[in-house]
Amino acid sequence: MERLINIGYGNVVNSGKVVSVLNPDSAPIKRLIQSAKDNGNAVDATQGRRTRSVIIADGNYVILSALMPDTIAGRFNENHNEMPKGESNE
Repeated sequence: MERLINIGYGNVVNSGKVVSVLNPDSAPIKRLIQSAKDNGNAVDATQGRRTRSVIIADGNYVILSALMPDTIAGRFNENHNEMPKGESNE
C-alpha cells in the first residue's frame, strides 16, 4: 500500500513513486540535479536549507530534501512495516 512519507519541513512524497534516495555529494548526482533544474523536473523541498538528500521519483522527477538519506530511508522502512488494520503480512 502506498503512503505519504514526510521528507522534512511539512513536505511529503508518495512512497510508491520513489525509485531511490541518494547522497548529493558526488559529481554525477550534482549533474543530475542541474539537468533536472534545467528541464523543470526538480522539486526543491529544502525550504532554503542545505540539500542533504536527492530523491529520484517516477516520471524523471528529482526531489531535493534537507534530511539525510538514512533518515528518509528509515521513514520508508517504518511505514513499510506498519500494516493497516485488517491486513496481514501473510
